[in-house]
Amino acid sequence: MNGYEKRTYEKKNQVLEAAFHLMNTDAGIENLKVDEIARNANVGKTSIFKYFGSKENLIHEVFKYFLNKMGDTAREIMAENRSFEETLIAMSLNKITYLEKINKQFYLDLMDYLTQKDDNGLSLIMQKYTEESFSMMLDLFHRGRKEGKVDLKYSDEFLMIYFQALVEGISSPHIYKKVLPYTAQWTELLVKGIAPNK
Repeated sequence: MNGYEKRTYEKKNQVLEAAFHLMNTDAGIENLKVDEIARNANVGKTSIFKYFGSKENLIHEVFKYFLNKMGDTAREIMAENRSFEETLIAMSLNKITYLEKINKQFYLDLMDYLTQKDDNGLSLIMQKYTEESFSMMLDLFHRGRKEGKVDLKYSDEFLMIYFQALVEGISSPHIYKKVLPYTAQWTELLVKGIAPNK
């Protein structure tokens, strides 16, 4: 990456961060103003349109940026090759920590955006993120079986449905704020529930 490309990359990230912080308020995307994003990012308004094309595309890129950051952290956790329980706790904390970084309106805007928009490809990004998350969890459950922590009687399909039900439950806006202090207990209960009977 040459100097120009590096500066462009840094400026785009400044815009994404500024837009994220402005979107992550009770006002949400409805009241998002490009002038305000430019001021907060310390860039010209024309630069925003040059980098992102439109306000709608910038919003799309902010949601994508958020999902990618959450996915990057999850991949780093998996690469550490800790024990099944330690990895499961770290993965749970990662999800909860990222959900805690966003307010209810951002979460609702993201979910609305994923279900209402069909032309910007964000649904494909969410689908890719979900598939990658499930693939990581499947690898983790295989690790758990090798360590004797996950009962062999549970199929991959059942474990994924079980995990999906739990994740969707804690992703609910009225639950995720309450879960954080109980992450270790929640994970312990999950592990004991799928552990072989001694």
